[in-house]
Amino acid sequence: MKLTIALEWFLNPDHLPILAGIQTNKYKEAGLEVELIEPMEHYDGFAQLEKGEIDLHINEPLHLFEHYFDGLKSLGCYFETRGGVMMRASSVEKLRNNEAISITTPASNPITNTIGFEILSRYAQKEGFTLDKEKVTFIETDFYHIKNLKEGDYDGAWLCFYNFEGIEAEHEGFENLFIDQFKSPYPNFSALEIMTTDTVVQEKKEALQTFIRVTNEMVGYCQKNTEFAKTIYYDYSKTEPFELMDKIIEDSIPRFEYLKNDAQRWKPLERFLNELDIIDISENQYQSIWLT
Repeated sequence: MKLTIALEWFLNPDHLPILAGIQTNKYKEAGLEVELIEPMEHYDGFAQLEKGEIDLHINEPLHLFEHYFDGLKSLGCYFETRGGVMMRASSVEKLRNNEAISITTPASNPITNTIGFEILSRYAQKEGFTLDKEKVTFIETDFYHIKNLKEGDYDGAWLCFYNFEGIEAEHEGFENLFIDQFKSPYPNFSALEIMTTDTVVQEKKEALQTFIRVTNEMVGYCQKNTEFAKTIYYDYSKTEPFELMDKIIEDSIPRFEYLKNDAQRWKPLERFLNELDIIDISENQYQSIWLT
């Protein structure tokens, strides 16, 4: 049985358990042919799911609600990292003084900008200072956050993930303040859910059960065998090993978890997004996402 999976962005170590299942032929031995698809745009997988062009899609949990459609289902979460806004250490005082700051981001739009500002605003409130929305400008660039911060005139970067940008900043000796859910009171959403549809569940139920079982086996194996995981990544991606990627992989591996369905896990996130008027789904629609 074939399963096609659209990724959220480009191939990276966040996908290691699935890469391991492919590279070791564990999926194939279990009767599955798994194909990974890299999208042109971040949300392509949702359109492809709704049209029935793919079987599974990997993306952050907030998009389960932002791009909700009837029949959308979650198999569960298999990875969670720390995520948020990385401020240049020398710009933290500007932030605290409510001066104008510029933030580099790979996606500047009303939704991502609203969330990015809310993270900063909640941090400011927690720390006892005020932040005005018009003082924070989000500028769309690309995913090379550390490069942009080191070479450009930016005060911070938004849509940062600790297992990537946090590790790269440490590697490069770039001093920063990483404002994540531990420094700002907001529900974390820097995680990866595997999504499907009612139709796929009905037509490929046994294949999905096998996929979950094998993927969970690979989660456990990667966690116990770091060097194996590195080899899997470099072999699948056809790239040469280098020190920074080794460190990213080492930090990412403990963040994998066994894939399981959890209707309560993202309820605080759903409330957070509703409060910001980013989504508008009913309780019945929320509950319908989770497989029973």
